[in-house]
Amino acid sequence: MTTPLAVLLALALAAVVTAAVLNRATRRIATEAERLVPRTGRVTPVAGGEIHWRAEGEGPTILCIHGLAGNLRDFTYALAPRLAAEGFRVVSLDRPGCGWSERPGEEAARLPRQAAMIAEFMEAEGLSPAVVVGHSLGGAVALTLALEHPERVAALALVAPLTAPMPDAPTVFKGLEVRTRRLREILAQTLAVPIAKRTGQATLRAVFAPEPPPEDFLVRGGGALALRPKGFRCASEDLVAAGEGLPALAPRWATLNVPGGILYGEADAILDPESQGRAAAERIPGFTLETLPERGHMLPITAPEETAAFVARLARAAG
Repeated sequence: MTTPLAVLLALALAAVVTAAVLNRATRRIATEAERLVPRTGRVTPVAGGEIHWRAEGEGPTILCIHGLAGNLRDFTYALAPRLAAEGFRVVSLDRPGCGWSERPGEEAARLPRQAAMIAEFMEAEGLSPAVVVGHSLGGAVALTLALEHPERVAALALVAPLTAPMPDAPTVFKGLEVRTRRLREILAQTLAVPIAKRTGQATLRAVFAPEPPPEDFLVRGGGALALRPKGFRCASEDLVAAGEGLPALAPRWATLNVPGGILYGEADAILDPESQGRAAAERIPGFTLETLPERGHMLPITAPEETAAFVARLARAAG
């Protein structure tokens, strides 16, 4: 007859074996992701970490900050080459902790800390003042950079930006709402990466909707880098930190004294163009809102010509 202790031991053994199998699969998937999307840029040390970045073109500086679970290839895919051809030096970076950049831990996911690390990077590389492009969560980082380090920012070009607190995370990102460090790490090393790989195409369709994701996005767009424990950990920390930080930061956008504008796709399925776009444009002095009919959230990739024209106009107006 099986005793309760024997059952518990069997269950514990099964859990250990399952975790080991998942961890092995995670490491295999992550290794392949890094092979597909290797580090190709330069690295600049900053306090507590380092910033991985790439530059192209010559002229006034445009600095590009990507969104949740993204990396610098969100811009080098299509937008940065167009802006470089327009006579700008375009610097695309991996936000602290994302892509091939590093940060010291979950505290560094807070918007002011990310902004401080980027400001230090800009000073080290002589990039100030720059026209700062912020996409999605990168918009909140860009706004925080302008708020707390105004000497670094000549103008803000916000593309489908996160600007205000949200009652709930977008459905496609619900799985990232993990608020304890220990559970986040357990998931990162076991379940998160295999699940992300299995559901990857559905996730991309949701993020790009109503437009189709490019077939080469995992490699050319760097999407494969999300399939690593680091990718899950960073995205989860970012989502939680933004939710906690925006209620205090968002009211301060009205004090900004920097030129800028906001571009949104009218069919954005991730962030609401009205509450995140129009409301912010009306609240921030001198800001304007432009919209693109039938376009979704990933404008730097799906609408690079229109996005480049928007950024270039703001950059030229900033002088």
